[in-house]
Amino acid sequence: MWNLTKFVASRLSRSRRFFSSVIPRPCIIQKRGADILHDPWINKETGFPLTERNRLGLRGLLPPRVISFEQQYARFMESYRSLEKNTVSESDTSHVALAKWRILNRLHDRNETLYFRVLIDNIKDFAPIIYTPTVGLVCQNYSGLFRRPRGMYFSAKDKGEMMSMIYNWPAQKVDMIVLTDGSRILGLGDLGVHGIGIPIGKLDMYVAAAGLNPQRILPVMLDVGTNNLKLIEDPLYLGLRQPRLEGEEYLSIIDEFIEAVLTRWPKAIVQFEDFQMKWAFETLKRYRERFCMFNDDVQGTAGVALAGLLGTVRAQGRSLDDFPNQKIVVVGAGSAGLGVLSMAVQAVVRMTGNAETAAQNFFLLDKDGLLTKERKNLDPAAVAFAKDPGLIAGLRDGDSLLEVVKKVKPDVLLGLSGVGGVFNEEVLKALRESGSNRPAIFAMSNPTMNAECTAVEAFKHAGENIVFASGSPFENVQLGNGKVGYVNQANNMYLFPGIGLGALLSGARIITDDMLQAAAE
Repeated sequence: MWNLTKFVASRLSRSRRFFSSVIPRPCIIQKRGADILHDPWINKETGFPLTERNRLGLRGLLPPRVISFEQQYARFMESYRSLEKNTVSESDTSHVALAKWRILNRLHDRNETLYFRVLIDNIKDFAPIIYTPTVGLVCQNYSGLFRRPRGMYFSAKDKGEMMSMIYNWPAQKVDMIVLTDGSRILGLGDLGVHGIGIPIGKLDMYVAAAGLNPQRILPVMLDVGTNNLKLIEDPLYLGLRQPRLEGEEYLSIIDEFIEAVLTRWPKAIVQFEDFQMKWAFETLKRYRERFCMFNDDVQGTAGVALAGLLGTVRAQGRSLDDFPNQKIVVVGAGSAGLGVLSMAVQAVVRMTGNAETAAQNFFLLDKDGLLTKERKNLDPAAVAFAKDPGLIAGLRDGDSLLEVVKKVKPDVLLGLSGVGGVFNEEVLKALRESGSNRPAIFAMSNPTMNAECTAVEAFKHAGENIVFASGSPFENVQLGNGKVGYVNQANNMYLFPGIGLGALLSGARIITDDMLQAAAE
């Protein structure tokens, strides 16, 4: 496993160098004049030398001065830093975040080569802008932000036409597809066609973090309607103004799209993203043995959470073999929460060889409190994690998070609830009294406003000797002793590029749970 890890890391580095070395080479283009300037793939803006301006019919269409790629890069970064400086005192952080996204998006629209060079060189600064938390704001405001289409859109109205539609995409080869139906965008709910911002942002991360060829990626929106009445009534809404398809009618649309994709690009990897829970599990079960795909919410989030949980054991000064003894409370019984539990339990089984007791130290809560086998209408996906009544003295079905923390005294409190502030002062103080030598708090819900608690709150109420990780970036915290509390971003934006790259390089036919566990370890 470790040799494979080193191999993938080496290839990742090489792929970045490959991307860097390929771009400047000459290429044959069929366009001339203004058509070139309107194509972000080949547009070099003021970087065209006079010889190319003559050959390509560009003379007179650009200012006379030739500005090199390096100078354009420096000019953009100066413009971006100026925006940062001028908005440092702005109280409306969402306004500032969208302003930063706009300046990057405008660059993306006119010069893709420069855009991806900027991302690759400044991934730490720009990842929170092109993906979480800013991408949530982008999706919420997509109708007003929309300027030009990016990716492909397949809708319920296209039934029977998808096989021909897939050939409208200009790229002859596609390595990576990110697909969403917009039904559960981050923790924001049903955003319909506006959810296209998620596949676009994810694939930009694939290019910047894994070195994938940006001409061989494809963001896809599968529009089957929306149950968000606010969107349906919005005259500017860009998607189908009808309720979501359900049942076999819904699955038939997915099946037709998958058949079209695999007919044209049989080796493409398909990442399912932000599907509501019932369809996340159903589509994963339906397709995972048929072609190379994975669900990032169920499997990707689970992989990075497992990596964090294993890292917590080490941070507590324990051996990894002690992981099965960790008491872990998970808040959120959606696709992400159940995915985390499933992968963590699998890890325990691998370590102990005992499947019967593997889930005994995991406690799952939903909006109605602790899940036990006494719960009526228990979701089938959650049955395996529901507790036997009386397992711990005093625990009952529906117990609140505070009651569970006080009675269980967990080592880890992990949130994937989408409910901002659910790790309140009382809960955090109760965790402080848990007896763990270094309790861990994972506030993994996105975007930031939906995080279970902030870094400041965690260090203030649970103590300075904690492990804290978040799903969206928080600033590092100045502690009372003059030290800095470092905030680790437990978001899968840094795991999924590795999963996709590893599957691509190895030519994997399918993506297995063992592959995700190996990545986590």
